[in-house]
Amino acid sequence: MRLIQTIIIFITFLCFLIDAATIPEEPRRRSPDNINGKRLEPRGKVRRPRTPGHRRKRRDEGMPKYFHEPGGSQLGNHYDTRYYHGIQDYADRKDTQLHMLRAYLTFFHENRLESWLAHGTLLGWWWNGKMLPWDWDIDTQVSGSTLKYLAQRYNHTHYDYVSQSDPPVKRTYLLDINPASVERERGNGNNIIDARWIDTTNGLYIDITGLSETHPEDQPGVWVCKNYHRYHTTDLYPMRETMYEGVISKVPYAYDRILTQEYGERALALTDYQGHRWDPIVKEWLQKSEEELEEDRKEMEAADKMKEEQEKRRKDKEEAAKKKEEAENEKKAQEQERKDREKAEKEKEKADKKAEVQRLKDQQRLMRDNIKKKTEQQPKTPVSKSDNNGNPQR
Repeated sequence: MRLIQTIIIFITFLCFLIDAATIPEEPRRRSPDNINGKRLEPRGKVRRPRTPGHRRKRRDEGMPKYFHEPGGSQLGNHYDTRYYHGIQDYADRKDTQLHMLRAYLTFFHENRLESWLAHGTLLGWWWNGKMLPWDWDIDTQVSGSTLKYLAQRYNHTHYDYVSQSDPPVKRTYLLDINPASVERERGNGNNIIDARWIDTTNGLYIDITGLSETHPEDQPGVWVCKNYHRYHTTDLYPMRETMYEGVISKVPYAYDRILTQEYGERALALTDYQGHRWDPIVKEWLQKSEEELEEDRKEMEAADKMKEEQEKRRKDKEEAAKKKEEAENEKKAQEQERKDREKAEKEKEKADKKAEVQRLKDQQRLMRDNIKKKTEQQPKTPVSKSDNNGNPQR
């Protein structure tokens, strides 16, 4: 194993030298931001001043996706392509996940490596210290420093596992660290998962994501993964040691706060989910029988029908209210139109009266002017003087 790792490092170093020789204007240096000659996308844009002869370089798209899944369906995304031989049934998948998780926790405990349960796996522990039977994902987290140590010391480790059951189950698991794990920012989103613990028998895996204080200067004590899950140091530490599926494991200190923030309080109280029901007596999530599923289906159909009827009644009520509002608005508009018409008629009548009065005044003034003009045009007759007795004087 050491020989293989030495050969890989030597080949990588040769690639580095070739890249450096082919680009003399900008030698590439080995750093956490530069892996195998491929520079990872930095956080945000770095603007450099333009100089004479400056050329715009093609934007670095970061490292290509490292882990690949066969796809084809939602369930197909839970297998590693290299070891995929088809989707397992319910019982085989549960058995595979059980031994895979026990092997993972045992390996980390034996080598004194810190890892803890996360996401749906942590939720399963909260209910009864076991995996949620409908959950295809097994999620764990490690610190950024542990992730770096795993890459240096245990990358591509094959772990042979033998169960304590009768008959014993023998499996081999691969610890595969993503080369892009040294980049603690999301980058182009191709390498959110930092490492995987893979069952080489069928390709099912455990996702391992690292948490790091990516901006300790601006946000001290804030731990972030590449999928934007954020935690405070007091949420994580000190870790609580517990049992999970019969094996020693660890969970974050403030597990209840973490779960309610991620899933809401309803996830800690809902007892019927994904074809399973919680039995408080045996403290297990039990898969429902065909009769129970049929009854659930009928109840769901009845609930959907009731919901449709309620929605229809709501829409009818809204439509009736809308029509009533439109009728009232139309009535108000008609009333306003009538008032406006009456107002216009009154104003017109008032204007007509005013115009008539003005016409009469103009007519009277014209008559007075005509009379005055005629009077001025008539010849004046001499007036004879008379004495006191009324006799004309000569």
